[in-house]
Amino acid sequence: MQEYLTLTNIVILITVVLSFQAFQKPDLMQKFIFKPTIINDHKEYSRFLSSGFIHADWVHLGVNMYMLYLFGRFSESLFLFLFGHTGGKIAFLLFYLSAIVVSSIPSYFRHKDNYTYAALGASGATSALVFAYILYAPWQMFIFPPVPAIVFGVLYLIYSSYMDRKGTDNIGHNQHFWGAVYGLTFVLVSMAITRPDMLAAVLDGILAGPF
Repeated sequence: MQEYLTLTNIVILITVVLSFQAFQKPDLMQKFIFKPTIINDHKEYSRFLSSGFIHADWVHLGVNMYMLYLFGRFSESLFLFLFGHTGGKIAFLLFYLSAIVVSSIPSYFRHKDNYTYAALGASGATSALVFAYILYAPWQMFIFPPVPAIVFGVLYLIYSSYMDRKGTDNIGHNQHFWGAVYGLTFVLVSMAITRPDMLAAVLDGILAGPF
């Protein structure tokens, strides 16, 4: 039973419930969605966080929850190792929730006068989780695409930056990019504070290459 009561699973459950409610209730969707103009005009700063718990549709929700399930469990275990049982749980929640907020800050400043812009979803936070894993296991092969994690990470950042500048779709590439950067930064700082020996080993592993 204990394995099912992870914070990762609890966050997934809360996100699925709130997203489903938002699917059924457009008013709730509009109350939670990230709209920089409303935040700027009405100081509704809660939208920085609430927007990470609702999604556009079932596909959007499913992809993010799958990524959260895969990489959230790793990050949760990592923070438990770094900070201990109670501290690790607090650190994991702080990491995930702050990633939702921080990944949206650049978009807020870019779009605070753009009344047509809106965003939602946990993609910024799930990007942070993925890059926490990439930092720890840079040469582990991803199943899809079949490349080392660090190669995927570099390509992901390049692609996100390029697509953000291009701006031809409705995907939050800016949130993806900054979520990834934040994930790397948060974990690097956490290791530096709690286990500098582990940080040194991780960096040595990156420089040593896959062999």
